[in-house]
Amino acid sequence: MANVKQNFSSTLKTVGNILTTSKFWVELLIMTLGMMVTACAVYYFLVPSKLIIGTISGLSIVISGVSEQLFGMALPVSTVIFVINAILLILAYFLIGKEFGIKTVYTALILGPMISVLETYFPYENFIREGGAIPSIMGDIWFDLCCFVLLLSAAQTVLFRINASTGGLDILAKIVNKYLHFDIGASVSVAGAIICCTAFAINPFHMVVIGLIGTWINGLVIDYFTAGLNNKKRVCIISSQHERLRQFIVNDLVRGVTLYEVTGGYSQEKKTEIEVLLNKDEFTRLMKLIDEEKIDAFVTAGNVSEVYGLLDEQEKQTKKKNLINKKKQPFWLLFLFVSLR
Repeated sequence: MANVKQNFSSTLKTVGNILTTSKFWVELLIMTLGMMVTACAVYYFLVPSKLIIGTISGLSIVISGVSEQLFGMALPVSTVIFVINAILLILAYFLIGKEFGIKTVYTALILGPMISVLETYFPYENFIREGGAIPSIMGDIWFDLCCFVLLLSAAQTVLFRINASTGGLDILAKIVNKYLHFDIGASVSVAGAIICCTAFAINPFHMVVIGLIGTWINGLVIDYFTAGLNNKKRVCIISSQHERLRQFIVNDLVRGVTLYEVTGGYSQEKKTEIEVLLNKDEFTRLMKLIDEEKIDAFVTAGNVSEVYGLLDEQEKQTKKKNLINKKKQPFWLLFLFVSLR
């Protein structure tokens, strides 16, 4: 009993510490706004036309349509989404433990209620373009698809940046991954394709094909957005003033560097090559230094979309150093700087 009380009190203390951090509230706001964008994308660009994309929202639209055909009454899409996500979360708890995380629980459970709010106060019927063969906000099913993919991909990309997701299909993919040993990406693709095919129950063949194309495009757009957000530059520099460049990178940019001894193939001279990973702003500052100080350097740079290891720690040190430098500035100078921006 004493151990239980101690563990409970330790858990409460941990939760209290988390709730008092600004990071928690910022991420909560980001998740809420991201899911609001997702709810708008689903409700306004999928529900009117019953366009089925390979997501839990798409499956919910199918179930709603089937219930209307069988019983003459369509179940609210928001209710179906909430029930399916709740069932998946319960299954995930028993089948894969706590791997899905509290952020996925939050995002999965608020999507249904958010769509319910839109159904009640901002029904899509008020925005439907008249005269179309298929109910559509934009007046064309392909435009609806483009709007949905862009909004959903943007929301998912932002959520991925804080290690969150829109839930639903991600939970199902993790279950499939654990028990059928499919890759996570393959699991999402297979699950999405199966959901798209369930659209045959309510849609004609061409609508199912459009849904499959939309699912594929959505994956491509997410990869593009994610690669753009994580993009770094691998910079290689050969210069006789390598020490000056090394000091600038280490002290001013607060980045680690790797030095190689290289030999020129033509001149046979021994030289030092600098290799470093930089973001776009840091690369711009480095090139500005080379230009202003007329440093003789041979520079190559290539894009790197995925980096693992110590780079995040270096970025934290950079932000901390920049914050300290800002605090050292006179208040009136900081005010003037912010005003001019």
